[in-house]
Amino acid sequence: MKFIFISCISLITFLSTGQQVIDKVVAQVGENIVLKSDIEAQKIQALQAGVELSKDTECSILEELMYQYLLLNQAKLDSIEISDAQVDAEMESKLRVIEQQIGGRKKLEEFYGKTVNQIKKEFRDIIRDQLLAKEMELQIVGDLDVSPREVRAFYNSIPKDSLPLINMRMKFQQIVYYPEITSEDKLRAFKKLEEIRKAIIEDGKSFATQARIHSDDPGTASKGGEISGTRGMMVAPFEAALFRLDIGEISEVFETEYGYHIVQLIDRKGDDYTVRHILIIPRFANDALEKAALKMDTCYQRLKKNEITWDEAVRIYSNDVETKENKGLIINPITGEQDWDMEDLGQVDQQIYLLTKDMEEGDISQPNLYTNFINRKQGVRIVRLMQIKPPHRANLKDDYTLIQQAAKNEKKMRIIKEWTEQKIKSTYIQIDNYYNDCRFKYNWLKK
Repeated sequence: MKFIFISCISLITFLSTGQQVIDKVVAQVGENIVLKSDIEAQKIQALQAGVELSKDTECSILEELMYQYLLLNQAKLDSIEISDAQVDAEMESKLRVIEQQIGGRKKLEEFYGKTVNQIKKEFRDIIRDQLLAKEMELQIVGDLDVSPREVRAFYNSIPKDSLPLINMRMKFQQIVYYPEITSEDKLRAFKKLEEIRKAIIEDGKSFATQARIHSDDPGTASKGGEISGTRGMMVAPFEAALFRLDIGEISEVFETEYGYHIVQLIDRKGDDYTVRHILIIPRFANDALEKAALKMDTCYQRLKKNEITWDEAVRIYSNDVETKENKGLIINPITGEQDWDMEDLGQVDQQIYLLTKDMEEGDISQPNLYTNFINRKQGVRIVRLMQIKPPHRANLKDDYTLIQQAAKNEKKMRIIKEWTEQKIKSTYIQIDNYYNDCRFKYNWLKK
């Protein structure tokens, strides 16, 4: 079991408990001490994650904290530096996760009775230490790689009946045609948002209500369009508009790469802000979608009659920038690989499963309406089931990338183990007698 040095959850726990545990030092690594409250905070995190607590759990938590402090101790000896910009970016990333869990930046400040700047100041050194430890580990491992010989040796070291079972995996290709957004389509979206703005300013309609009804931003519409962030978090035109506003003021309609927006500034403290916004995405006219469907139907008929190859059809008919130059191959965004399993399909593109569940390898679907889950663009799509790999035990031919990664992980753990055991011998370490019966991975007790 591995626990994060200071995760978002343990940060929440630390803030909300205010370290009310009666503290004592339970371990020391170099100049760094582990407190009882550190372990208790991590135990709460483990409990929230569904881990059954035991003495072994507590021992694992202590060992992970000591390992992080061993890294930190060496990072300081090696004079490794972390920039303020890195610390700020990491802190902001953690705060965004907490805000999503708690309901926004304003609610976060109200709940803890501290401003975001106070929270950042309080945890700045902790985040810096975390980044130092992470950088130290990266330097230990270096540019880790494994040769084909090492991959084969790793694979051959695994008993055949212990090789993992691999679920059925598939590869897909697509031809997508998106109707072009015309200047008339953009003007229609612009005017719609102008009317919404007029209704809010002149007719007294609620900005939050109008956002819930009209906004095309699925992530914020249900929350009345509310966003909390800091400078650099949003695209430049968005922040340029909001930082010109006074509290309560509503911007003119402006354009970003996502569409047309209006913004209302709710609160701002330095670079931190809370706003409401409404997004209207330009949409093409219905006849444009019909023309796209006719175009793709022609493509489908030509493919079925073998008048053109699949690769030719992609080149002639697709205007999808993500797949056009790759023969239409669809990359799995979860793994970054070409293969998909059913679980990944369910999370990312359920339509592909419905289109291809009764297909055989090489079959193509009829043209269907399609919405890109990333940019929300609508188009018409033909999908090809390129390859099916049936369920099987892992092997070098079909699963080389998977085995290569496992070999790399095993090599990484071996290097870290050797480094850790060496550094333990030369580092001052003291552990409370309560943990003398722990079954640690490393010889912290120097028996």
